[in-house]
Amino acid sequence: MIRVVRTKEGEVFVDLTGKKSGRGAYVSKSEDAIALAQKKKVLDNQLEVKVPAEIYDELIRVVLREQLKK
Repeated sequence: MIRVVRTKEGEVFVDLTGKKSGRGAYVSKSEDAIALAQKKKVLDNQLEVKVPAEIYDELIRVVLREQLKK
């Protein structure tokens, strides 16, 4: 699972450490799961903020990097 965080100031970012403070939501390490989360606005609902498309792009990059390591 990959954690996405929203700070008190409303900033949204991918938290690879899993330790950043703020409201967090998790998405599976799967391109399909990330695409579905974006389509259904799951992270928007969980984090109570509009999640930028760049966050989803970053999540996909993280998954692809991990696949290359295998």
